[in-house]
Amino acid sequence: MASTPVIDVERLNLKYGDFHAVKDLSFQVRPGEFYALLGTNGAGKTSTLEVVEGHRTATSGTVRVFGQSPRDRRAVRPRMGIMLQESGFSPDLTVRESVRLFGKLSQRTDRVERVLGVVDLTRKAGTKVSQLSGGEKRRLDFATAVYGTPELIFLDEPTTGLDIQSRDDLWDAVDRLRDDGSTIVLTTHYLEEAQQRADRIGLMHRGTFHREGTVSELTRTLPATIRFFLPARAPALPLQATRENDGTFRIETFGLQKDLFTLLRWAQDHAVELEGLEAGPTRLDDVFRALGSD
Repeated sequence: MASTPVIDVERLNLKYGDFHAVKDLSFQVRPGEFYALLGTNGAGKTSTLEVVEGHRTATSGTVRVFGQSPRDRRAVRPRMGIMLQESGFSPDLTVRESVRLFGKLSQRTDRVERVLGVVDLTRKAGTKVSQLSGGEKRRLDFATAVYGTPELIFLDEPTTGLDIQSRDDLWDAVDRLRDDGSTIVLTTHYLEEAQQRADRIGLMHRGTFHREGTVSELTRTLPATIRFFLPARAPALPLQATRENDGTFRIETFGLQKDLFTLLRWAQDHAVELEGLEAGPTRLDDVFRALGSD
């Protein structure tokens, strides 16, 4: 893996009038990496990506993509594929015509039929865009982004509107792109997708990074949880617990294995059934919820 980052952002600032949308943001994305940029609404992630993609000029700071300014479209754009939330296809063009048009604009080389096969739109090749379902339009968005197997691919909410099978197919295609060496940058509200797939995550809040790291690094900043129901006349618990509004008991712990063993041994000794028992490490959505308390 090359040492030069594909994306290098240093002290990026972006202002809209008096509103400071992005504040001294710095991060790098390495070649071949799957990087997820997540954040609360208004956190600044869309503004950040617009600068990185070359669509917007930074107020201050340095942004480099493949070592070049992203505003240098001739140098950068042919190496970059972008799947926006909505790409604005002409409704009167067919699927085949749309992919061919976007392919020529990208200046990359590929076969339209191959790309349609990757996104399972071969049967819809002659169908006008206006007649596609929402999920089919998302697959068309993906097709134009991956035309020519670009080195860097931005995926903005890629699975919105897709059924389960289509989601699986899309991620299978992304896995193949990664095998070919592509670098992936993802933004999504489906946090489980980022948790399952991202090598690293940048979690934005109020214009800058709240945290950045692997899923393990992010989740271990919060305690694991044990949840269960107790019978009405159960003896005192061996561990400190909080009773929720729905009647469940919650134990938070940084020693999950040890405390779970203590709880189970107590239940065995007192013949107590722990109904609905759930235990596990913190999930990414728990880290995300914690942003609101900071």
